[in-house]
Amino acid sequence: MSHQIKDIDYLSISTRIRAMENRLLTRERMDRMIDARENGEAMKILTECGYPEDRGGGLEGVLAQARADTFQDIAGAVPDPRLAEIFQLKYDYHNAKVILKAQAVGADPERLLLAGGRYDPRELLEGWRREELQGCSEEFQRAMAQAWTLLRESRDPQQADLLLDRSCYQEMERLAKALGSPFLLGYVRLSVDVANLRTAVRAARMGKEGDFLRRVLLPGGNVSQQTVASARADTLGEVFQSGPLAQAAQLGAKVALPGGGSLTAFEKACDDALTAYLAAARMVPFGEQTVIGYLYAKELEFTAVRTIFAGRAAGLDGDTIRARLRQTYV
Repeated sequence: MSHQIKDIDYLSISTRIRAMENRLLTRERMDRMIDARENGEAMKILTECGYPEDRGGGLEGVLAQARADTFQDIAGAVPDPRLAEIFQLKYDYHNAKVILKAQAVGADPERLLLAGGRYDPRELLEGWRREELQGCSEEFQRAMAQAWTLLRESRDPQQADLLLDRSCYQEMERLAKALGSPFLLGYVRLSVDVANLRTAVRAARMGKEGDFLRRVLLPGGNVSQQTVASARADTLGEVFQSGPLAQAAQLGAKVALPGGGSLTAFEKACDDALTAYLAAARMVPFGEQTVIGYLYAKELEFTAVRTIFAGRAAGLDGDTIRARLRQTYV
């Protein structure tokens, strides 16, 4: 009976999401934003797509409110709010990094905190200062405490960041398994592969491979840490050749070499591989896949909006801005 109720609930939310997808930023709408005569005109297109009006916080304020609204709407509608948490985790861990680094140098972190996570960023900051992270997951509390100890002892922010990144992906994996969604678990594992491929390429460009790479790669991907760490930079295409990152890895193998050039096309191919995987959710009539796909689509959309406005601010021509945009979900 509970399975039938779950199916009925997902049928309802899936129907609602299909309607919400009609308000996503299509390539045509992005083109209108790029070609708008002024930023106010471009912002108006966002409001047509359901974004809140600017109340003085500028673009980032609009995006923060839209992100919070999205997670709140989805969490209140799905049978299990943990589906939304998978995409909220990264904001919590971003805020943890900001809080710890600020404390280490005696700075105020508030302006760098991001809304949209499971935990209100200002409440998280105050809870950390009072040493009372009530309401936070055990994994998150443990990771913050361990990262703070590591940061104080090593004075190396990179090591603390790595510890928090590992915890973030481990929490994502735990939630995906608890939800019993192979599609969601596949997304998490592909996300780890993307992170590790990017790390391998950057490490090769810096001349840091071998033991360094083994220390910084993340567990939990489709391709093992050992396999990635053991590969030469020019053979990364072979390591990922049978999966969705085949094209990205081939590009990565080229730019990993000395004088390999810009990372732009490689980074775009990594993001496009994730988009292609999640866009398959649109072929499913109802289920958690539609929720997962929509949440990723909104994250992709926020990135596109920033890219467009950053390009406009830099005075870039429309074709250059369009070349920097990732593959769209719709």
